[in-house]
Amino acid sequence: MRTLLRPREGAAATFARTRRPPASTPWREAPWCAVDLELTGLDRRRSEIIAVGVVPIDEGRLVLGRAAYTLARPRARPERGAVLTHKLRAADLAQAPPVGEAIELVLEALAGRVPVFHTAIVERSFLGPQFSRRRVRLPAAADTEVLGRLWLRQRDGVAPRGLRLAQLAALLGQRAEPPHHALGDALTTAAAFVALASHLERSGPQTVGSLVHADEQLGARHRRF
Repeated sequence: MRTLLRPREGAAATFARTRRPPASTPWREAPWCAVDLELTGLDRRRSEIIAVGVVPIDEGRLVLGRAAYTLARPRARPERGAVLTHKLRAADLAQAPPVGEAIELVLEALAGRVPVFHTAIVERSFLGPQFSRRRVRLPAAADTEVLGRLWLRQRDGVAPRGLRLAQLAALLGQRAEPPHHALGDALTTAAAFVALASHLERSGPQTVGSLVHADEQLGARHRRF
């Protein structure tokens, strides 16, 4: 695992010109990347990104040697509730790079890859505006919460209304990394994604499009940013 310190120049330009696989690509042939954020809260107007973890997935396998993690220095001091959740104090973040550099590193990690999030609406609501400021668009992503609910509906005939990441890992028989650490949650998300895509494949071939748009199969309505 490498710790990202500074991005290469032109990460947004590289991201913009690097093609991602078309929707028809079989899922194991596509490059993916699980991304997790730690935040000071869930209010898009005031909360900030304070940590990022990324785990690439190639040929249906986690590429642990290219997993990456970075902190990001917020403008405002984290509130006590957030600190109790993610255990990152103001002192821990004081020497971290500003969020702009952390976003550049996310752009680098996602170049040519399809994002994978858990409860994608959260990551999209924070990453989407950051990408827009750099005149690039956050691509459509696979959401392991949606995929998990779809899998459970196929297995049990009913889909839960929500599905926490640790709960999903347990249902899949996987070991979840300690929660509320961006890299740990990215690793758990990546492993869950591979398992879910494999389970769903038993009912039919899975592609980039089928996994990214699983919400349409589920009939759920997710707000997109």
